[in-house]
Amino acid sequence: MTRPADPPKDAGTREGLRLLAITACPTGIAHTYMAAEKLQQAAEALGVEMKVETQGSIGAENVLTDNDVRHADGIIVAADKDVDLSRFVGKRVLSVGVSEGISHPERLIERVRSAPVHAGDGGAPSGGDRRGGERGVTYKALMNGVSYMIPFVVVGGLLLAVSLALGGHPDPSGGLVIPKGSFWAHVNDVGTIGFTLMVPILSGYIAYAIGDRPALVPGMIGGWIANTGALYDSKAGAGFIGAIVTGFLAGYLVVWIKKVRVPKFVQPIMPIIVIPIVATTALGLFFIYVIGRPISWVFAHLTSWLSGMTGSSAIVLGAILGLMIAFDMGGPVNKTAFLFGAGLIASGNQTVMGMCAAAIPVMPLGQGLATLVRRRLYTAQERETGIAALFMGCFGISEGAIPFAAARPAKVIPANMLGGAVAGAVAGMAGVKDAVPHGGPIVAVLGAVGGVPVFFVAVAIGTVVTALTTVSLVSLEEHGDAAPSTDPLPVAVPEPALAGAGSSASTPAGTGPVAPGAVTATATAVDATVKSPAAEPVATSAAPIAVAEGPTTAEPGAATAVAVPPATAEPSVPPATAPGPADSLAEEPPAAATAVAAPPEAEVLSGYLTERTVREELTASDKESAIREMAGLLAETGKVADVDALVAAALAREAQGTTGLGEEIAIPHAKTDAVTAPVVGFARSGEGIEWGALDGTKAKLVFMISVPEAAAGDEHLRILALLSRKLMDAGFRERLATAPTRAEIMRVLSEVR
Repeated sequence: MTRPADPPKDAGTREGLRLLAITACPTGIAHTYMAAEKLQQAAEALGVEMKVETQGSIGAENVLTDNDVRHADGIIVAADKDVDLSRFVGKRVLSVGVSEGISHPERLIERVRSAPVHAGDGGAPSGGDRRGGERGVTYKALMNGVSYMIPFVVVGGLLLAVSLALGGHPDPSGGLVIPKGSFWAHVNDVGTIGFTLMVPILSGYIAYAIGDRPALVPGMIGGWIANTGALYDSKAGAGFIGAIVTGFLAGYLVVWIKKVRVPKFVQPIMPIIVIPIVATTALGLFFIYVIGRPISWVFAHLTSWLSGMTGSSAIVLGAILGLMIAFDMGGPVNKTAFLFGAGLIASGNQTVMGMCAAAIPVMPLGQGLATLVRRRLYTAQERETGIAALFMGCFGISEGAIPFAAARPAKVIPANMLGGAVAGAVAGMAGVKDAVPHGGPIVAVLGAVGGVPVFFVAVAIGTVVTALTTVSLVSLEEHGDAAPSTDPLPVAVPEPALAGAGSSASTPAGTGPVAPGAVTATATAVDATVKSPAAEPVATSAAPIAVAEGPTTAEPGAATAVAVPPATAEPSVPPATAPGPADSLAEEPPAAATAVAAPPEAEVLSGYLTERTVREELTASDKESAIREMAGLLAETGKVADVDALVAAALAREAQGTTGLGEEIAIPHAKTDAVTAPVVGFARSGEGIEWGALDGTKAKLVFMISVPEAAAGDEHLRILALLSRKLMDAGFRERLATAPTRAEIMRVLSEVR
């Protein structure tokens, strides 16, 4: 039996410490409750009083009151979305990512005591410590824009790549040309629209994350202006870097306008008319007249500077062109280098374009390779984007790397530039030529490149350099965040309350005598107690079973009844044969014995999960196969009208972001009318299934939740919340993983309530 952990040696320093916490994740489902449970467990183990507010999709629960805040010694905010900190003015506030709340709750409890005092500026605490995964407004806004931009990059890029591959041919006067009016020309046009919208979407949703809906219009229009160089006399737009600038400008401009006091009759039209018009006009004119002019000036002078270098060393020129190509991937610096190389083709100098052509694919190829080299550093969505980036890189579409550069500019852009410079230098040293204004392996395949073997060598070296540099920089960032400020403190996870019919309390071992009627237990606990040398006699009679750990004074017939499912209930308990009372099992006379009551079929989660929807071992070895197998399991209940539609809905949810929660857990779920009533299944995988969890673990405990669209709402989220909380109990996970039969699994699952 597990005894409560001894208090930590330095527990005295935490005596009387009162902490508050808030947990929240972008979806507001699993990670929100996992972090809350981990923080609560760590606080109990360390002797700290803590209250945790969860801001999930079903709304805020266990809300912190003004009285809670008044008496708190510190507040931990473990969130990956915006949390209002205005109520914590004057208190120590530690802001971190929600994953830190799951992975290092003890460390957070230590760090909050020295956290900065929140000054009431509406943002992160002044002088906030950014270690440990803190996600400030800037990061969250940037990631919001990137997440909405990625589909446009992937769709636009892949359509352009396919149209060029199947419908294009090299033309010295126009690069890879697709015949006008052809089918592939129309596919190319659709892809071009996707790429055109990519930059405004990035800008708009950065602004939206900061200033909410009123900021969406100025953000998108500002991004369009930034990407349209003709509006400010530039041959190239400002690209994704310009979009990031306009996104933040639009967001904060809207926040500032919101603070302006206006008459009450104007307030209703402020968010839909006044704010969007004022912000859009101000931002647009500011970019055209203030920001756009310098961009145009830089473009012109970069071209002149490069023209003066044509007689310099080819290696140096190639490295410089590679740096420029890789810097902003479609922005003014990139376009300057590209147009410089393209302009020299007509004069017979094809080597400069050869340098550019070798550097152009390096960024998407390198970032795609990085997601394959160190998968655990990337989310499932990023890994999928990496595959698309590899494909785009083969066709010379450097924009495939933009999502990575926008998400981690300080890490990815330098890595891109280093790889681009190496590729350009190698191509320049070997005198690689390109007869068309385009880049990437596709031009070599179509016969537009002179010196094909060296061209591929240059691209390969640049790609590897980019990938390894990116992985190194991102790994350093991760390790820096993970470095503890103090040694991790031991944490003992409290034993969960033993769940059974009428369960209301549990008593730890060794706490002294147990009063009659005070102990409840499940049949699983009965088995463990029978085998325990420290257990007192346990009686079965017309009165229910009593179970106690350690020395007890419990008498036969004094404890609460336990209902045992018929599949595992014994018809009777044999008398003990061991010599000592501590090992004995007493029994009332046969005349007094009675059978243990049991339901016809054990049910969990309001009956949505039954023994029929439990499988001891999955045969699937990958995520899609596992989801399909789980869907088939749920179909055995008769509540699934269309298995294929259920699988498609679950996979579509996975495409939005992995449901692998870490700790070897996955909870795929789907809201679809392919099911006629809510149903939940559970299965185990001995080898584990790659599910894209943030902690890199494979899923061995898999739950699948399926609800009809009409019943999705709170019931769907309630099930997720209950499972997420309970699965944070390491003991529960261990019991679930080792239960030998379906009936035993159901006994363990009955603790979820």
